[in-house]
Amino acid sequence: MPAISHVLETALYVADVDAAVAFYRDVLGLRVLEQGPRLVAMDAGQATVLLLFRRGATGSGADTPGGRIPPHDGQGPVHVAFAIAGEALGDWERRLEEHGILIESRVRWDLGGQSVYFRDPDGHSVELATPGTWAVY
Repeated sequence: MPAISHVLETALYVADVDAAVAFYRDVLGLRVLEQGPRLVAMDAGQATVLLLFRRGATGSGADTPGGRIPPHDGQGPVHVAFAIAGEALGDWERRLEEHGILIESRVRWDLGGQSVYFRDPDGHSVELATPGTWAVY
């Protein structure tokens, strides 16, 4: 069987694209790769892209010069986790505090990893996770 190397894209559907971009750029330090009327693509590190779609803008799909992108959309708060270095957890907690971001929860995992959870402007659950969270990380 051919192997999958990693998840390339993760999509979040947002009400206010500018507010979402500001959050992921200014608080988490993600870089904008491309920006258009219905989506913003952000560099989420190590060949991973975070796609921020304007909610409702993708329900009919999109034609591109290279082919058609099938329709998709999402509702309600979902979850995304970003990998961080174990020694950076305290720095991240201070950064969130400096930006007025409330840490909703902290978890210590059986494999030794730690996570902090907080919300983005659309109420999505965002996690910063250290190694030892999963057997593969």
